Amino acid sequence: MITLLITDDHPVVRDGLRGIFTPEHGFEVLGEAADGAEAVELAERLRPDVVLMDLRMPGLDGTAAITELARRGNPAKVLVLTTYDTDSDVLPAIEAGATGYLLKDSPKEDLFRGVRAAARGESVLSPAVASRMMAQLRAPAREPLSGRELEVLGLVARGSTNKEAAAKLFISEATVKTHLLHAYAKLGVKDRAAAVAVAYERGLLTPR
Repeated sequence: MITLLITDDHPVVRDGLRGIFTPEHGFEVLGEAADGAEAVELAERLRPDVVLMDLRMPGLDGTAAITELARRGNPAKVLVLTTYDTDSDVLPAIEAGATGYLLKDSPKEDLFRGVRAAARGESVLSPAVASRMMAQLRAPAREPLSGRELEVLGLVARGSTNKEAAAKLFISEATVKTHLLHAYAKLGVKDRAAAVAVAYERGLLTPR
């Protein structure tokens, strides 16, 4: 019998997951948590084999909860179950200690297999996430953006023109253009909209 703790801030999702696992032989749902802090508390008290963990939740998010469970030495395996498969979501969760990463559109048979594998301590990745990670490994090492390049890109993301960014940073408009061109090259893009999108995806910029 594999015991489960379901963590998601949406009651409908928690109800749906409980409804999927409860009738399935070999699984027992011990409890539900609505955020990361509650997940840590219940995981410590109930000691489930596997925690199904959403990532983006109010308060303590999923990645922070995974980090805290690892810090406490909790033996539960964490299987991330989310709708997000961007680099800025996947990599931090796995680095924090998640055993696996599945997307919410996975068929329930894949979910059952994933939970069983996670309970055995095996790594579990949805095909989409596995493809992204393989692309990461195959990609050439990325040169990091400089502090000034990030400043310029942050202003552009908030709607500043090159002239406005130059005035705010007390540099010339030509220098702003140079910083942007360097940022484009490092991010592998050709225009400001794509640069901003990739910077958000990689967690280099955070929405205000």
